[in-house]
Amino acid sequence: MSEHAAALHDAEKALPNVLVGPLLRRVTASRWVMWCVTSRPLTMTLVLQPGQPQAQRYPLAEYQQCLPVGRHAYVCLIDVPLASPLPCDTRIDYDLQVQQRDGRYQSLPEWAPWLCYHDQAYPGCVLASRHHRLMHGSCRKPHHDSPDGLVRADEWLGERQSSPDEWPAWLLMTGDQVYVDDVAGPMLSAVHAVIARLGLVDECLEGATVDDSQALYRSPDSYYRRAELLPDVTSNVALRERFFGGVKKPVFTSANAHNHLMTLAEMLAMYCLVWSPTAWRVIEPAQPPLGEQDAGLYRKEQAVIDAFVAGLPQCARVMAHVPSLMIFDDHDVTDDWNLTAEWERSAYGHPFSKRIIGNALVAYLLCQGWGNAPDKLNPLVGEAATMLESLDSTGYLDSDAQDALIDQVFAFQGWAFQVPGTPPLIVLDTRTRRWRNERRPQRPSGLMDWEALIEMQQALIGAPSAVIISPAPMFGVKLIEGIQRLFTWAGKPLMVDAENWMAHRGAANVLLQIWRHSKTPGNYVILSGDVHYSFAYDIVVRHRQHAPRLWQITSSGVKNSFPKNLLNTFDRLNRWLYAPWSPLNWFTKRRKLSIYPRDPDRASAGERLWNASGIGLVTLDEQGCPIDIRQLDAAGGEASFPPPTLPPRAG
Repeated sequence: MSEHAAALHDAEKALPNVLVGPLLRRVTASRWVMWCVTSRPLTMTLVLQPGQPQAQRYPLAEYQQCLPVGRHAYVCLIDVPLASPLPCDTRIDYDLQVQQRDGRYQSLPEWAPWLCYHDQAYPGCVLASRHHRLMHGSCRKPHHDSPDGLVRADEWLGERQSSPDEWPAWLLMTGDQVYVDDVAGPMLSAVHAVIARLGLVDECLEGATVDDSQALYRSPDSYYRRAELLPDVTSNVALRERFFGGVKKPVFTSANAHNHLMTLAEMLAMYCLVWSPTAWRVIEPAQPPLGEQDAGLYRKEQAVIDAFVAGLPQCARVMAHVPSLMIFDDHDVTDDWNLTAEWERSAYGHPFSKRIIGNALVAYLLCQGWGNAPDKLNPLVGEAATMLESLDSTGYLDSDAQDALIDQVFAFQGWAFQVPGTPPLIVLDTRTRRWRNERRPQRPSGLMDWEALIEMQQALIGAPSAVIISPAPMFGVKLIEGIQRLFTWAGKPLMVDAENWMAHRGAANVLLQIWRHSKTPGNYVILSGDVHYSFAYDIVVRHRQHAPRLWQITSSGVKNSFPKNLLNTFDRLNRWLYAPWSPLNWFTKRRKLSIYPRDPDRASAGERLWNASGIGLVTLDEQGCPIDIRQLDAAGGEASFPPPTLPPRAG
């Protein structure tokens, strides 16, 4: 064995077999889907109900797909069609046995004991006979100085280990599972440490001021100055800088993008670091050379990141017990992603910015999208596997193959998906199928185009109830949407992230027509995130018999919040300016709807917006109507949103 091969063998030997996971994904009574990242190709066996007479064993050789993303890293999806259906509404223990190098199999409680709850021998899950309870949240920013909502979700589930009927049917992650565009310095250092430890893929970079990924990592501008790595040419000023009242917004439009991730390896490493304690245990990140000001910021961020890492065993445990569904929002790719047609022309018009966006979407495909709908995504994953096979002897991806995959990912229109059940879950893609304003390209695009909206309507027809997952609230705070509209009129939609369903006239009108259509008379719950505060509305279509009942329920963020004083001001002004008697309501697109806000029971009198990190929990009755809406506060306790007093229904 050569010296180089021996070094690689020793590095691989020192790594744990499983680096991330397993995460439960699209699990049903007849199909078991899990996702993980391993350090080498593994021989594994799934055991359902281990230790029981009815235990089912599934050697996974033919049921796992593993994509090599580095010398010591494989992204794996385990997708097992079950020989006999699993029972519903009861706990199902499972074991993932991994064959060691000596041939011995090691059980999951041995190699990941933190994934088991106290007094439980194995992890487990509950397959709900109907979608009676849903846990949901968005916006999990590691360096936001607050507790983690996933830790709170784990604590809540830990208190109910003996009550499987209380477990949620799904954990719905409604956007910004990772912040690709807003990264703390210590997190970026950890990302680079993971890349080096696992030997993640390298790539060449066209149109940048550095030639390839290794040059990027070594660059003195790699920390807190990544805007400087974009090409400084006149034709790309719009890409590199945005001026809002004299304030520059570098790297596309994010105000906090000084550490914006750029390479595919950086994106993949980020997923490992936000979902797994193991990824942190195999690295020793060090502070890079920094100036005094940046070094002070780095130390401040380090304290918050350390607290985030301390909670990762609990975060991994809840995702190993509750099946999860995920959909992207902007920060999974970049701030203001596809906000306007002008933004798209600028961002996709340069090879480097196009590569950054494409890398983020490929990482989403492999780490999030794949587990949502494996049958739909497998062909695209197959193209990714072909691209990863193009590695040359130095570990660099073939640029042509990488660009070809990115083009296919951009053209793909199947990110939205549905989950049958009672009620069915309809998960919307509000990012890649935009209704562009071609006449005024600087104005916000509609969150979904006409065809996508009609597809949503077809899914609703004949369904007496449904849960719709829309990353951005369909019905938001009128005052905040009004402020966004004013900035849009002034030609500054990027300054206030003017992304709401009412921002584009065509999309807003079609959406409202769907709710007023005679074939959509049911009960519809809309679950959203994005806005960094939580609220709940009851909505009734006015002047129509057999009108649908709508509930807008927003939970945000899992680890993020809105500036407190500013939100309190907005909340108070919104109550005054858009009170039921206010004439301003007649100037909104929603004037044909009656909207009844719910006041959280733990808020001060009159407050409607709950501003704290946490996770949402919604309980539905057999007709798909919410009978309990609450926010589990990451700092402890919970806020309930009791129903408002509604007038008698017409019809």
